[in-house]
Amino acid sequence: MEIQSTRFGTVEIADDDVIRFAEGLPGFQECHAWVLLADGRNATLAWLQSVDHAEVAFAVVSPSRYVAGYRLHVARRELEPLEIKDLHAARVLVILGKSGRSLTLNLKAPLVINLDRRLGRQVIANGDLPVQHEVLGPAARKRIA
Repeated sequence: MEIQSTRFGTVEIADDDVIRFAEGLPGFQECHAWVLLADGRNATLAWLQSVDHAEVAFAVVSPSRYVAGYRLHVARRELEPLEIKDLHAARVLVILGKSGRSLTLNLKAPLVINLDRRLGRQVIANGDLPVQHEVLGPAARKRIA
């Protein structure tokens, strides 16, 4: 199937590439179908693109690549809708944002995706994790752009 994206144009995807977020994402509750797209210039970056809303896409990364020892702790009820039977089938991603001149990671509300069932959910992590964990200041950002 083809989807439209304001960032990537027309993208060809398979039906089984679609990840269902039953509740959507905060602020985007009407967006239930998403696809992960690789970034052609940065192998550590991917884009969570809405299938139904061409203008909605989020840059996402694996938090463990940027935060040493990162571990996600959530209440079991947060993961129940994902039907995870094997933890190896679960992928944790965080949304990459911009704050001032720095790039930040939302460690408090990561995305958990059951790769086998193609189900996703944004969860609230237990503990004192920041919503804006700075990963790259202005000088480092220039090197990766």
